[in-house]
Amino acid sequence: MRNFERPTRSVAVSRHAMAATSHPSATLTALQIMEAGGNAIDAAIAACAVQCVVEPGSTGIGGDCFALYTASGSDKVIAYNGSGRTPAALTADWFNERGLTKVPRQSPASVTVPGAIDAWTRLHADHGTLPFADVLAPAIRFAEEGYAITPRVHRDWSVEQKLLAADVTAARIFLPGGRAPRIGEVHRQPELAQTLKRIAAEGRDAFYGGPVAEDMVSYLNSLGGLHTLEDLANTRGEYVTPVTTDFRGYTIHECPPNGQGIIALLILNILSRFDAKGDPQSSDRLHVEIEATRLAYAARDAWIADPEKADVPVDQLLSGELADRLAGMIDLRKALTDLPPFEMPLHRDTVYISVVDRNRNAVSFINSIFDSFGTGLVSPCSGVILHNRGQSFSLKPGHPNRIGPSKRPLHTIIPGMVTRNGRVEISFGVMGGYYQALGHAHLISKVLDYGMDLQEAIDLPRVMPTSNGTRVEAEHTIDGSTKAELERRGFTFTPAEEPIGGAQAIRIDWENGTLTGASEPRKDGIALGI
Repeated sequence: MRNFERPTRSVAVSRHAMAATSHPSATLTALQIMEAGGNAIDAAIAACAVQCVVEPGSTGIGGDCFALYTASGSDKVIAYNGSGRTPAALTADWFNERGLTKVPRQSPASVTVPGAIDAWTRLHADHGTLPFADVLAPAIRFAEEGYAITPRVHRDWSVEQKLLAADVTAARIFLPGGRAPRIGEVHRQPELAQTLKRIAAEGRDAFYGGPVAEDMVSYLNSLGGLHTLEDLANTRGEYVTPVTTDFRGYTIHECPPNGQGIIALLILNILSRFDAKGDPQSSDRLHVEIEATRLAYAARDAWIADPEKADVPVDQLLSGELADRLAGMIDLRKALTDLPPFEMPLHRDTVYISVVDRNRNAVSFINSIFDSFGTGLVSPCSGVILHNRGQSFSLKPGHPNRIGPSKRPLHTIIPGMVTRNGRVEISFGVMGGYYQALGHAHLISKVLDYGMDLQEAIDLPRVMPTSNGTRVEAEHTIDGSTKAELERRGFTFTPAEEPIGGAQAIRIDWENGTLTGASEPRKDGIALGI
């Protein structure tokens, strides 16, 4: 039971339908779409399109998208991989010739072909009910008429002023008056409004061909990029079979590689080898979660890649033998010091959306431009922010995730679902780049192991192991005595530079016929139902 004297919020509760997003305008849009006769897919796409306008640092139509969907509340979960590929002409030699050891951020080399619009239009064509123009209409209105800047959006925008100032179009659109808009100011994106109108009228071809595609390709080429109109025209996402694991009597569903959802399942498999009792934020429990994450992420960085271009050992990653072996390495007396070397990308920006409609169609939907404002490069005529997902590639010879032509990178964005007894029970997701796999496992464990409601689990203080040995970033709300005990065991804690991650989730109560939802207090959003 929630302590009502603590400054937090209750879960949202409703009978008919619910949406949870990281921006109030997106949540409200999703509900309005469903009240107008749309279903969960319509609502999720509409909400995401709105966030591409009102939360431009977090997501955009120049990014990628993944989704899990189930119809009529069943446990038959389908997955869609809407991640784009590198240009066909881009090879690792391109970087070697320039003496580069990493993919630079504000460079066309980090721009993979955006997959989001392909994903939206395919999912809508296959599962939506409203006309696509109606689904995009709210986003077009916000882009054209303006939207008010919310606190977290302002904070993230302000951090990237230097990046935005380095691109002429980005500076013109996103730094009016030479600065980031302040809280409560109204901002407009007329170029993006026109692009969205084209897509609303013509579908995916308006983005992957014609003036919009020409604008993106010509701009990237002017900066030295190798993108072609053929690269965009050939872009296709795909339906894929979810990967799953059983945890405490529930089935957890994730998108398969090239995403890192399988690593969330590996962490849960490790956690399942430990009893969950007592304080969910105790030093012993955090010790186990930190070490499980470090071990699972070492496996991720060794093996996760585009399965079309590399052999990804899915069965091995999900095996009980691997979970047993990794769990056996965890010693509650001291931190592990003999992990294999691995690299972790930093925090990234993403939006996650959960929607359940009256018919209990459920969608877990995530859309990202990776870093805040992606590359910081904006196509001059179309207003499209270009993402920097190519930075997730390795440049190491022989690595399965090494950059190459027409290849998808290891992807951090992962939607999640939970089913039991033939029905979907929870649609959930976590934002925050590489934190997401840990975030999924942390959220599900707190709900299923400790009986917390969704909002309580999301509100908990967060920690995040880094690539620097036993160093762990911690939010300031982590208990001081707990940190001291973990430091005695060999961990080194440093303050997190920003709030760690974000989450949204909706749970279906089949017995009562109701919905409960939760939204991230570290963001601006809300969960609302009708």
